[in-house]
Amino acid sequence: MNKTQIKIGFITISDRAARGEYNDIGGPSMQAWVKNALLSPYTIEHIIIEDEQSLIEQTMIDFADNKNCNLILTTGGTGPTTRDVTPEATHAVCERIFDGFAEQMRTVSLKTVPTAILSRQTAGTRGNSLIINLPGKPEAIAVCLGAVFLAVPKCLELLDSSNIQIDLDFVEQNF
Repeated sequence: MNKTQIKIGFITISDRAARGEYNDIGGPSMQAWVKNALLSPYTIEHIIIEDEQSLIEQTMIDFADNKNCNLILTTGGTGPTTRDVTPEATHAVCERIFDGFAEQMRTVSLKTVPTAILSRQTAGTRGNSLIINLPGKPEAIAVCLGAVFLAVPKCLELLDSSNIQIDLDFVEQNF
């Protein structure tokens, strides 16, 4: 039986936002973009955590295994600094990595931001959950989601028979 409602986990990975030193802008940006893109109903989980690989891994595992999120979107921790460990955490918890997501996000981003080549976002699956890493800047989040979101409904359908509808006009305008 096809599921028409999914659960989406939004994970903001930022030392300063987790400590309350500045407002989380990545999490709300992801949520706003998805709200515009999805026509199907969904529920959410959201958390702000520090850039600690073990904490990122534990949170992704919790969202996938215990909170049963079909889609998990992360923001932050994908750059070149030593504190940016989101891709390593994602690789550690995923059973399969989908390189095409990362390739597409970087390819599209490079059209407007020459430093996009430094971004290390990735994507993969854990059980029936699709995990996608996104950059931390709101503009980059929109570009990257627009670059890959057309594939999300099919991926979720193949993982757990989810049948979600997206606003093609919105998603394609961001692509």
